[in-house]
Amino acid sequence: MPGSLRVRTAFSPARRADPARAGQAGGAPARVTRCARRRGGPCAGAGAAGVRQYESVEQLGLAGMPPGLYPCTPSRLRSWLECPRRYRMAYLDHPRPSKGPPWAHHSLGASVHNALAGWWRLPRPRRTVQAAGELLERGWIGDGYADAGQSAAHLARARAMVEGYVAGLDPDAEPAGVERTVGMKTGRIALSGRIDRLDDRPAGAPGADAGPGARGLRAEPWEGGRELVVVDYKTGRRPPADDDARTSLALAVYALAAGQVLRRPCRRVELHHLPSGQVVTWAHTADALARHLRRAEEIAAECAAADELFRAGPRAGGTDTVFPPAPGPACGWCDYRAHCREGQLAAPPRQPWDGLADPGVPQGEPGP
Repeated sequence: MPGSLRVRTAFSPARRADPARAGQAGGAPARVTRCARRRGGPCAGAGAAGVRQYESVEQLGLAGMPPGLYPCTPSRLRSWLECPRRYRMAYLDHPRPSKGPPWAHHSLGASVHNALAGWWRLPRPRRTVQAAGELLERGWIGDGYADAGQSAAHLARARAMVEGYVAGLDPDAEPAGVERTVGMKTGRIALSGRIDRLDDRPAGAPGADAGPGARGLRAEPWEGGRELVVVDYKTGRRPPADDDARTSLALAVYALAAGQVLRRPCRRVELHHLPSGQVVTWAHTADALARHLRRAEEIAAECAAADELFRAGPRAGGTDTVFPPAPGPACGWCDYRAHCREGQLAAPPRQPWDGLADPGVPQGEPGP
């Protein structure tokens, strides 16, 4: 609330004046005295005709009130860490600078994610390998490819990887959530994000679809019952490493939020790399999750301070002092490269299809 009104009436035989129109929202407490006439005549001095009403309206300020929670997502926090200038363009600038063309590898990834989510939403009898491939074809996103032939080649590759992955799933193992949004609050931030898949498994048990490619497991036994497992799909050229699961701030936050929302243990996170069939698993300790959360709060505090300076105006926060560029090889992939001179000098532009693996390379091997 912007503040509360305290009304003190000195003498009020007449109708009350509306206190909602008095005072100012926020800031230091303001005291306003109002005078209203019941009948005609001036309202000035003791001998004035009519009956006067005095109201002392005090606007209570926000001094001493705790600051509001900073709303954020793991993507926002990661953007700040990677490049403050890109963060400003993506989250603060209005109007937002135009992005470059869509990336084909993003289109492929979104198509695969949508197909797998749709597969789990089918009625149990329809969850077949063929249905997964059909969902992919119907929802195929063709943006970013060099031409129709390249798009068709990668559609065939993606269908093979989706059907191969689904063949190893148990269609009866109903997830606790698919493309589920979760959130949590601390004393400083309000975090939210979306999980590709949230599994419900016997506590400490490996995933039924982990297969021989699973590695990196650091499991702790829980006393009976069941646990939640955060599953994140990966479709990039490079298979994930153990550290990718262990150090991922997003996966740790998702585990904390899922456990809080569903009131169930959730410490295990998994990266499922569809091109190679590899599954990287990590089971966090409670202390490790707490460290991730503290780190998220620290990054969010930096974001909040930068946001405030930006809103204060160009002299305070609209300069590269607060939002400096972070030039490097990744600038060739940046959506806002056209608006950043330093990024243009740091790396040549990449073609929208450069992130795709070569369809001729066997699945699971990194592309060039």
